[in-house]
Order: sequence, then C-alpha cells, then structure tokens
Amino acid sequence: MRDNFIFKCTICGEENYLGSKNKKNHPDRMEIKKFCSRCNKMTIHKEKK
Repeated sequence: MRDNFIFKCTICGEENYLGSKNKKNHPDRMEIKKFCSRCNKMTIHKEKK
C-alpha cells in the first residue's frame, strides 16, 4: 500500500514537495536534497509526519 506524504525544508520549514512510497518496503522517513523557493537554494527536505 502506497502512502502520500509532504516533504518539508529543514531550514525554513516550508512544505514544498509531495511524494509517495511503499511503507512496507521503506518504513523509515525519506530525506532528499531539493530546491527551496523560500530559501532560494538547494536544501535537505525531510518527510513530514
């Protein structure tokens, strides 16, 4: 079963991106480096609970 979630910037807290994953195969939280329009640079985005 796939769950949808939101990626949140670790620096400013802006919620920028949507994602989905199979929780059975990947139970831990995802972390990706994406562009944040508020910070105007590449930052680490973590999965919001």
